[in-house]
Amino acid sequence: MAVLEIKNIAKSYGKIKALDGVSFDVPPGSVFGILGPNGSGKTTLLSIILDVLQSDQGTYTWFNEKPTHLHRKRIGSLLETPNVYHYLTAVQNLRITKSISGRGSEQEIDEVLKKVNLHERKNSRFTTYSLGMKQRLAIAGALLGSPSVLVLDEPTNGLDPVGIAEIRELIKELATQGHTVIMASHLLDEVEKVCDHVAILKKGKLLAHGRVDDVLSDEECFLLSAQHMPELRAAISLFPDILRILDTPDGIECYFHKSTTTSLRINEFCFEKGIVLSQLYNKKKRLEEKFFELTND
Repeated sequence: MAVLEIKNIAKSYGKIKALDGVSFDVPPGSVFGILGPNGSGKTTLLSIILDVLQSDQGTYTWFNEKPTHLHRKRIGSLLETPNVYHYLTAVQNLRITKSISGRGSEQEIDEVLKKVNLHERKNSRFTTYSLGMKQRLAIAGALLGSPSVLVLDEPTNGLDPVGIAEIRELIKELATQGHTVIMASHLLDEVEKVCDHVAILKKGKLLAHGRVDDVLSDEECFLLSAQHMPELRAAISLFPDILRILDTPDGIECYFHKSTTTSLRINEFCFEKGIVLSQLYNKKKRLEEKFFELTND
């Protein structure tokens, strides 16, 4: 059963289509990245599934049921930087969050601060926190009420590399604790490092979705090099099922449909042609490459 099912969601602002028939499912226990450049519809989609905005068409369900107020209590969210009192401590700010949201208890404040690794600084004023600590406090507020799902909009936006790394590790840890995490981001590298599932949006259209490995799995690349590169290139061009060859400073990249060949077959083929490979490895395609393939006009 999917945690979230989105079916044919559309939303327009005048003549601008923010979302155009978007459909996908979020499996339980996943870290699901909604990836796209600014203006792709990520925040609009999150606002709709959190009942902040109403879609023009389409439906969505939480936990295989029509959304209700009770379902909303099982979802923690961070759509934008929350309002905080800068001269109050973490505990004092979370008490205010608890009072406004009606979620969580006094005991839970300590628990969520431990989850986000702020317990030792719980009595420090917000103004003394680093950017990463401030964002972790915001996520602590979303964790009040023990939600099974966290929805985060650009959780690393504006952070320095240290802060980004802190939030990345926190999201991974929350996933191991049983939370399903849905996060929107335009940072390709972060999505690849954190997420196991992804949906790629551009100008409101869904271009691809599924497990990250499956989204990247249409082709497989092997990087080859040898002492005599011209001879290697001439030989490998005769290899069965090869799709294309690309010369790079690191060697020759050979592309095949997924699972149509192996390193062993390539090595044996080259050896039979009198070529001893000095380098041969399966080069995993990065999400960045796939993203630009899909989003290039």
